[in-house]
Amino acid sequence: MTRTTVRIAMNGVTGRMGHRQHLVRSLLALREEGGLDLGDGTVIWPEPVLVGRSEHKVRALAERHGLAEFSGDLDAVLADDSIDIYFDAQVTAAREAAVKKAIAAGKHVYVEKPTATGLSGALELARTARDAGVRHGVVQDKLFLPGLRKLRRLVAGGFFGRILSVRGEFGYWVFEGDWQQAQRPSWNYRAEDGGGIAADMFPHWEYVLHELFGPVRTVQAQVTTHVPRRWDESGVPYEATADDAAYGIFELVGGIVAQINSSWAVRVHRDELVEFQVDGTEGSAVAGLRGCRVQHRSATPRPVWNPDIPADGSFRRQWQEVPDNDTFDNGFKAQWELFLRHVVRDEPWQWDLLAGARGVQLAELGLKSSAEGRRLDVPELTL
Repeated sequence: MTRTTVRIAMNGVTGRMGHRQHLVRSLLALREEGGLDLGDGTVIWPEPVLVGRSEHKVRALAERHGLAEFSGDLDAVLADDSIDIYFDAQVTAAREAAVKKAIAAGKHVYVEKPTATGLSGALELARTARDAGVRHGVVQDKLFLPGLRKLRRLVAGGFFGRILSVRGEFGYWVFEGDWQQAQRPSWNYRAEDGGGIAADMFPHWEYVLHELFGPVRTVQAQVTTHVPRRWDESGVPYEATADDAAYGIFELVGGIVAQINSSWAVRVHRDELVEFQVDGTEGSAVAGLRGCRVQHRSATPRPVWNPDIPADGSFRRQWQEVPDNDTFDNGFKAQWELFLRHVVRDEPWQWDLLAGARGVQLAELGLKSSAEGRRLDVPELTL
C-alpha cells in the first residue's frame, strides 16, 4: 500500500461550516477511515494545516482534534512548498484576496462560494487559476445530497417526460438575537460585510438548476429585508443592511420555469429545510435534503376543486417514496474525495472557478433585477 500525503491549508475552519462540514465530517472523517483508497494500492492521506486570523482559535481547534500544525500567518503557510492545496471558507469579503495569494504561490485551490463579492472578481480568479495551471474547485455540496442525487437519477432515467417547472422552498426563521441567540453569524445581515441571502443562496440555485435541468437564461427577482433590526454575537443591536429574503423566477434553456424562494424570515411548514418540486408531463417529484417522493402520470389522482366539502384523504399519502438503492455519504466529504482524486490523479472535475463565477453572476443579476424591477438575461460566461 502506497500512501500519498496531501497537505491542505484550511482557512476559515473556526466558522461553523468550515469546522463541522469540511474539517470534521470531510477530511478528519477520511483520516478515520485510513485515508482515501484509490483502489489500486494507493491511499491519499489528507494532512490539514489550520490557518486563521486568530492564532489562539486555530491552536485550540488543532489541539481539540489532535492536529499538529496551525498558524495565524497565511503568507507563511502559502510560502511553504510542502502545502499542496489551499482551502478557503472565510467570510466572502476576505476570500478573493486570499485565493489570489494562494494561486500566486502555486497552490491548487478549493473554495466555498460565493467565490468573490462580484462577477468581475470571480472571473478574474478563474482566469488567474487557469493561467497559473493550478487545479481549482468550488464547493457545490447540494449536488451530493441524497435527495438531489435521487432527483438526478429520475431526470437521467426520463421519469418526468418533458420537464415543465421547478419550485423550490428554502429557509427557516433565524432568531433576531435579542431574546434568543441567532443561528447564523451577524455578518450575514450586513451588506458591507458581504452578507445577504441572494449572494449566499443564488450561487447554490445556479448550480442545482444548471446541473439537473439546464443553464439559467433569465432571472427576475425580488429581494427584501424583512427583519431590519438584529442583535450581534455580543448582544449589541445593529441595523440589518443586507437582504434576508429573495424570491426568484428563472427561465432555463428549453423553457423550463423555476421559482425558488429563499428566506431567513420564514417558519418551516415542510418536511425538510429545502424542498424542490419538479413537474413533468409524465410525472412529478418532491426532493429534499435526504428524501424524494414521486407521483407518476399513471397514478395521479383526479382532484376536483370543491371548497364546500373536506378534501378526500391526504394529498401527501398519494405519493411514493423513492428508495435509496445506494449508500449516501456526507455531501461535502463526497466532493472532497473527488477533488483530491482530481489533484492527485487528474481525474475528471467540472466544478471549477468558472462554475463558481456563474453563481456570482446569478446573484449579481438577481440583485440588479430587484433594484430595477425587471427581468434580465443571463449571458453565457467564457474566460
